[in-house]
Amino acid sequence: MKRPSTQQRIGPRTLFRSLAWLRICAIAGQSTAVLVCALWMRMDIPLLPLMVGIGLLAVFAVFAAWRLNQPWPIRQWETILHVGVDTLVLGYLLHFTGGASNPFITLLLIPIALSAAALTVNAVLAVSALVGAAYVVLLFWYVPLPLSMYSTNGFSLHVLGMGVNFLIMAVLLGFFINRLARAVRLQQLEVARVRERALRDEGILAIATQAAGAAHELNTPLSTMRTLLPELRREHVSDTALAEDLELLEGQVDRCRTILREMVAFGKAQLSQEPELLTVDSFIHGCLERFQLLRPEADLALALDQEAARTVLRTPPGLRHALLNLLNNAADASALNQSQAVALTVRRDGGWLELIVTDHGPGFADPTGELSELGRSGKQTGLGIGLALAEATAERLDGEIIAFNTGHGAQMRLRLPLAVIAAP
Repeated sequence: MKRPSTQQRIGPRTLFRSLAWLRICAIAGQSTAVLVCALWMRMDIPLLPLMVGIGLLAVFAVFAAWRLNQPWPIRQWETILHVGVDTLVLGYLLHFTGGASNPFITLLLIPIALSAAALTVNAVLAVSALVGAAYVVLLFWYVPLPLSMYSTNGFSLHVLGMGVNFLIMAVLLGFFINRLARAVRLQQLEVARVRERALRDEGILAIATQAAGAAHELNTPLSTMRTLLPELRREHVSDTALAEDLELLEGQVDRCRTILREMVAFGKAQLSQEPELLTVDSFIHGCLERFQLLRPEADLALALDQEAARTVLRTPPGLRHALLNLLNNAADASALNQSQAVALTVRRDGGWLELIVTDHGPGFADPTGELSELGRSGKQTGLGIGLALAEATAERLDGEIIAFNTGHGAQMRLRLPLAVIAAP
């Protein structure tokens, strides 16, 4: 029921981020390798051109990091351009270190592997063509490595370089391909969650359509009963027991009419998309007054944080009903253990407003599982829509509902971002 805190999507931006980290690793590794070969191993390699190439790559890495933090979207062609720059710089460094005979030539395969996991087929073909062209050029145009590299000891050094290259390839491919694969899995989970949410919303819409029709049809019989009940009370004023029952029925009819009027008002507010400006204190006490009318037997305890109480909300129409559904479910759960106790805690937690409803019922069998399947209720008299409506409201407001057991009951925590629901 809890929403994922972050969503990682596969695509150009994910590859762009992976390339940024890989570029930093490449700069560190290339600098270390060149300095070790030139200064410690005393190999006759062109140090200045190599350091210039690494310096250019460092400048480009700074630009890429700046671009990654910009708000505008990263296009596929832009990602291909960055892959091309990385390939050209690597080819430039290989040109001065033996070309295709360098054991690190297989590092050219890394851009192809990463692109294949994140880009389209045409983009992968473009990257492959660029890498292939770089490899062909390095076969014929390069600065040979010192002859000592191919002596008896040199051959051992060449084999050592191949081993280091294999280790680098294994680590880089394993790490970055795993990151991209994880992004694919997260995206698949997100697609499945969106599909389930769409099916649930379709069910809620169907119920709302039927409820609107039922509300329209119920208005006439309720008006008839509201007219006849006072007459029946006057005709049987001598029968005390019957008069009390008729008075109770009259109150229930008025309550039904009030609910229908609130349904109409809620629909108008939803269509107008104009939220109601209320402090948290006013909003909470308005909800509790309504709850006490619905469940007069409930023993409700309120803990309202003063900082939260002064917060002004742009109250969306569905939030009041979501809180009432949670309170009503808590009262039903407490009743299962012959208790009427329900607790509501309202507080601010950083940039979030938390509405915490606690009951004294038997708790959840699996609080981490799916608790709000539309049409399925754990209560014999339930319709299975209260919790689903509350969760739908939370998701619409970029919030979440967290359920867990407290040891003496269950707790439902409705968390809403103040950036969405609070007035400026």
